[in-house]
Amino acid sequence: MVTLGLDLQPQFNEPYLATSLQDFWGRRWNLMVSDMLRSCIYYPVRKIFLHFVNSEWASIIGVLATFIASGVAHEVLYVYLTREPPTGEVTWFFVLHGVFTVIEVLVKKKTFVGHLRVRPIVSRLLTVGFVCLTAGWLFFPQLLRSNVMDRRAYEASLFLDFFKRKFYFSW
Repeated sequence: MVTLGLDLQPQFNEPYLATSLQDFWGRRWNLMVSDMLRSCIYYPVRKIFLHFVNSEWASIIGVLATFIASGVAHEVLYVYLTREPPTGEVTWFFVLHGVFTVIEVLVKKKTFVGHLRVRPIVSRLLTVGFVCLTAGWLFFPQLLRSNVMDRRAYEASLFLDFFKRKFYFSW
């Protein structure tokens, strides 16, 4: 936004190049929201749970809490967009991604450190494939079933018709 004199950070960092779910959600997808969720959900939850469990479990709980909060926020957004009751599909999308992100981190720490190297092209295909597959299964169906795009297009045409009738002057 050079015209306003603002220096805005990019919101995405080539998410199609992500080599893991942790990389996708933490460093490449919707960076402003990731930073906000990290500071508002992950760090406080992790800090609270450090009093009750070890650091690894506190981190796991923090990651899961962050994904659940993101799922609930998206569910609310979907209710607003579709004007239909929540189905829980969107929240389950984020819960599933949270669980698989935790599994990924644990497997990397416990098993494959230094033993097995997965080629970047393979990890990219697996990561992006998983995101696309689960998005098609859980993230987008509610929007497609509700015909939200058709309804928004119809509302936009009504809005334009209103202005045409209200402000159209014949010469």
